[in-house]
Amino acid sequence: MSQANARLDPRVEAAQREILGGALDLDRRDVSRTVGVSLRTAERFWHALGFPANEDGAAVFSHGDLTALRSVATLVRRGDLDEETALALTRAFARTADRLSVWQCSVLAESLSPWAQGDVHLQRSAVADEGHDSTRAEPDEATALATAEKVAALAEELEPLLVYAWRRHLAAATARMVADADPSVSDQGLRRCVGFADLVSFTSLVRRLSERELAHVVQRFEALCSDVITSHGGRVIKTVGDEVLYVAKDPAAAARIALDLADAIRYDDLLPPVRVGLAHGHVVSRLGDVFGTTVNRAARLTAVAPSGKVLVDEQLARLVADVPDLATVRQRTRTLRGVGVVTPSLLQRAVVQASLDDLEPLDHDRAMPSTQEDP
Repeated sequence: MSQANARLDPRVEAAQREILGGALDLDRRDVSRTVGVSLRTAERFWHALGFPANEDGAAVFSHGDLTALRSVATLVRRGDLDEETALALTRAFARTADRLSVWQCSVLAESLSPWAQGDVHLQRSAVADEGHDSTRAEPDEATALATAEKVAALAEELEPLLVYAWRRHLAAATARMVADADPSVSDQGLRRCVGFADLVSFTSLVRRLSERELAHVVQRFEALCSDVITSHGGRVIKTVGDEVLYVAKDPAAAARIALDLADAIRYDDLLPPVRVGLAHGHVVSRLGDVFGTTVNRAARLTAVAPSGKVLVDEQLARLVADVPDLATVRQRTRTLRGVGVVTPSLLQRAVVQASLDDLEPLDHDRAMPSTQEDP
């Protein structure tokens, strides 16, 4: 939103009005007084949304802000939520919405940039001839303004998709929570397979590529990982540039994710090889993230995994021992920093051989060449 004394480009102000559904014509006292909450409560809600404090008299709020605060205040007054829980839920919305908004603006800016079509390497010279800097990761002013206008035009149509996705994931999250509410679950947390994938030699890649090329690599990596992980029923916990952390409940599915990631990235001309570490054990799940020694073990296995390969811990190797399409090769015992002594195994696809019962009998009269001479 607008800051108190900053004057925005008129086109940006118009886009903001369109996105927010009205002008920014209310100050913080207007909002708190209309809703009937203290200024302190209104400020706590605003901070939970991730926005800084504003000076008295600064008209930086819209009627949408007023409606949102009233909704939260009503939940608290009715006793549906206490104030701290309401603020915690607001922070969850805010952190997710902040990343989502930046992500979607970047995607739209990329599609509107002069080098949007074709390979970034092929577009560089043509774009440079027109006076654009094709090495920049951030959009230029013209592209940024075009993106703001595009976002404003599409916001109303994209909003139902956001609500739909949230409800879908909310349904899935509640189903997982109920399924995990098993009396046999120990105080140590849930048992999960944790996978950690890391692009090899990413640091040297950073030195060679421009900012825009690097952003393209990271975007490709994240998209590919997301597709592979979700296709097997896994969940992406987080991505950080050249790394992705995922979890899966089923050991065989977690193993296939790791192998498919290694294979897909191996055959991608843009990406360097990946190495994957996979561990099974207890995890603590909080605020959408996972923690614990199992996560640490997966990360340490990744650090020692060969390029393009998958290393798994002893627990996961035992769990997939009888899976027909998977095989493990025991490696040497080693000490991993912060984890201790482990004996990892190299995960591979099993070579499936047909049994003798599956083979058709050989027709010797047909199969063997004749030894008689032609008449």
